[in-house]
Amino acid sequence: MTRTRRAAREHPAHTIQAMQHNERPRERLQQFGAGVLSDAELLAILLRTGYKGVNVIDLSAELLEQCGRLPGLARVPYNELSHLKGIGPAKAAELHACFELGRRVALASPEEKPRIHSPADAAQLLSDMARLEQEEMRTLLLDTKNRVLGRARVYQGSVHTTVVRIGELFRDAVRQNATGIILAHNHPSGDPTPSPEDAAITREIVKAGQLLDIDVLDHLVIGAQGKFVSLKERGLGF
Repeated sequence: MTRTRRAAREHPAHTIQAMQHNERPRERLQQFGAGVLSDAELLAILLRTGYKGVNVIDLSAELLEQCGRLPGLARVPYNELSHLKGIGPAKAAELHACFELGRRVALASPEEKPRIHSPADAAQLLSDMARLEQEEMRTLLLDTKNRVLGRARVYQGSVHTTVVRIGELFRDAVRQNATGIILAHNHPSGDPTPSPEDAAITREIVKAGQLLDIDVLDHLVIGAQGKFVSLKERGLGF
């Protein structure tokens, strides 16, 4: 008997296949549909295996609890997620791909467009910016009901008034007949504290939006580990 097979027999509950048939998440999904599965069960289907002493369902539950349920897990940077016990690079990549597909489906489905109710909603849609190594500015394009029409990258590099062209920033909003936009840029340092330049450029963009009859609803600074700052809430540039 090989060492791998012997270890599998010693710890039989570490894989979904070792669970009772009617308790396996995949089989429950096939029989009852995905809607009846808990977050932990759906996550377990993606993770497939746990680690020594912890089966995949327990690993999934631990991961959700540790990261702040699904919204928190979706914001965990790849490098941090890949170092969590029981995850590793491959599983971290699969989880990030899954969450990104979910974001793209939400943006691509006209009948199910996400609606922005708060700065946190916008930050969630833009959470992948926390993993960028360069500073980047994006816009969320909104209709009259604050539903997301799309998002656009408008600049890459240091964000300040001398290089960001205001006309280019509103180009996609005009093309899609957006009535409002939410600005966002990331701080690769991980600290989302707004700089004086952030407030200055926000003032210029808000003025330009008024001339174009496009409301600038907020400007978010995205940091690491799900942290962000709303300049609108802090009264900076608005």
